[in-house]
Amino acid sequence: MIVDCHTQIWDSSAQVRHLNLGSSNELRADAAWHLAASEPVDRSIVLGFKSRYLEAEISNTFVADYVRRHSTKLVGFAGIDPTDPNCLTELAQAQEVLKLKGITLSPGLQDFHPCDTRAMRVYDECAQRRMPVLFQQNNRNPASRLEYARPIHLDEVATDFPDLRIVIAHAGYPWIDETIVMLGKHRYVYAEISGLLSQPWIAYNALLSAYQYGVIDRLLFGSDFPFRSPASCIETLYSINQISHGTNLPAIPRENLRGIVERDALALLGIAERRPAPAASTVVEDE
Repeated sequence: MIVDCHTQIWDSSAQVRHLNLGSSNELRADAAWHLAASEPVDRSIVLGFKSRYLEAEISNTFVADYVRRHSTKLVGFAGIDPTDPNCLTELAQAQEVLKLKGITLSPGLQDFHPCDTRAMRVYDECAQRRMPVLFQQNNRNPASRLEYARPIHLDEVATDFPDLRIVIAHAGYPWIDETIVMLGKHRYVYAEISGLLSQPWIAYNALLSAYQYGVIDRLLFGSDFPFRSPASCIETLYSINQISHGTNLPAIPRENLRGIVERDALALLGIAERRPAPAASTVVEDE
């Protein structure tokens, strides 16, 4: 099972205005391109986004409509903004009406501390609803509050909500060491590696650190589409040890790299679809 844990779509740059995604205006991020790019993977998680701070939104309805049309391939996560007074109502609607499986938060781009009381209410609701929370980062945005993006702030969240599944996007870059410590400390904290694979040296060091710290099995695959395709990310991941060729640098075992690619993230996050048990066969005994 190959699960791409980090993809986004939008119809126009108006949906992500003020988000400052760099070359987003030139990127194709519509449904046709997303589906084509998702061909090498079994499932793709499509992330919504909402920020009152930036006046930007990829609406939950937009994500849900797209995911519903391709329900065997796609899984939707709602964009929830804890600073919005209606956030808990939107969260309930996301699960109960729109059938979205998790939520996406971005403290740095939504202007809230991860331990803000409003956010803690969202975590509590997600824990009760068994909805995983993916924490996004976009540190290149000039408006981003970098202090709020630090993974170490999630320590209190994971401690207060030990059963809440948490995913740290981009392995928490540039605070990768903080993320690795979090993976080692908390049972249900994971990290996905989207964004890292465009920087092979950083990716190699992050993966090696996770391997040496004994938490590489907590890393999930992510492409960060439309900025990179799943195919190119898989290729880069499998060739990451080329950096160590001809040096004394250690190689990361290939089985561990394969484990990242083939890890069933949906099962780990508690959102794998449960198939109905086969009907019991009726045995007619001869009299």
